[in-house]
Amino acid sequence: MNKTDLVATLADRASVNRSDAARYVDLLFDPSTGIIAAALRQRQKVQISGFGTFEARRRKGRTGRNPRSGESILIPPSTTAAFRAGKALKDTVGG
Repeated sequence: MNKTDLVATLADRASVNRSDAARYVDLLFDPSTGIIAAALRQRQKVQISGFGTFEARRRKGRTGRNPRSGESILIPPSTTAAFRAGKALKDTVGG
């Protein structure tokens, strides 16, 4: 399912028009202005009971290798978005 499919499904299930459904999806998931992204930028967790948790995780700096030259390179520390599925979601998908 892609964003277009998600918008169409939300519009059908919530009995709203597609433009409203698209706005709702963007309000949650837009990478620059969405609610989830804004919370992650502030280092907050977004916990949706039964579904899962979105969080910003800090990765340590480390030494890597350039695959072409074999030369060692320093990979700087970074922060990345992560999602951990909740128990109910795991049970639904896995069972």
